[in-house]
Amino acid sequence: MSAHPAIGGIPLVLGGNVFGWTATRDESFAVLDAFHEAGGRMIDTADVYSAWVEGHQGGESERVIGEWLETRGVRGEMLIHTKTGMMGGKELYEPARVLHSLDASLERLRTDYLDLYYAHKDYPELPAGDIVEAFDGAVASGKVREIGASNFDAVRLAAALEAADAAGRTPFTVLQNEYNLVSRGSYGGDLQALCTARGIAMLPFYGLASGYLTGKYRTPEDFERGARSGSARAYAEKGAPVLSAMDEVAAETGASLPAIALAWLVRQSGIPAPIASARTVEQLTDLLEFTRVELSDDQVARLSAALPG
Repeated sequence: MSAHPAIGGIPLVLGGNVFGWTATRDESFAVLDAFHEAGGRMIDTADVYSAWVEGHQGGESERVIGEWLETRGVRGEMLIHTKTGMMGGKELYEPARVLHSLDASLERLRTDYLDLYYAHKDYPELPAGDIVEAFDGAVASGKVREIGASNFDAVRLAAALEAADAAGRTPFTVLQNEYNLVSRGSYGGDLQALCTARGIAMLPFYGLASGYLTGKYRTPEDFERGARSGSARAYAEKGAPVLSAMDEVAAETGASLPAIALAWLVRQSGIPAPIASARTVEQLTDLLEFTRVELSDDQVARLSAALPG
């Protein structure tokens, strides 16, 4: 068990963005059941999932997860992570609004506490101390065990930590930024050093680059298929050398490309577990393969060096 109360079980955080969107209720329950059975204990969602879908307003994912937690009776075993702050502007980080959003998420999740509550994005126009104050209030309410920052850069995360230290407030102890083999700018060396020095766990999203690192998007025709193909296209310009390196490691290890991508992530500084989503049990099985993959130092180095400068 990690020193972080919100981290435990196998080293995978199950992304909940697909629940109630591309995964139906029954498909979602099947994936959640299989994840739990495999020893998975961390689930990530957000109050904005899946507001981008016509007819949705956000909270759909939380509702599916909440119903699953209640019907299965496993809330005490699971570590539930959710986020707020994406569905509007800086007013969402007013202390009263954070508490209101928290209560709404708790109702949808059918629980009276969260293991981890994130500020989903930074609002640079707000003093970092204001954000700290609002999320410290969520902890003081007794309804949140730990708080995290998502989509914060090194300067702003450092400012938030300094503000918390100076005011005796609860600091952010988890970071959630994009990071994968083809997109590394949001967790650069300065941020890695800060997280390592402060014991902040980085739980990266888009660990498979919106599916690009599965290897199924290699030709122009491939990008015309599937709900997420448009997102994967963004990685294609720099991605071909990375896929080539991954193909080599796959030939050497027998591991799938998704497993290699995730196994590389957990070898990076400050990353105890990646976040990845699965629409079907078969996709989840493919994801879980990474927990059995042992990359050599040479393989890790070759994968790291494959991204064009």
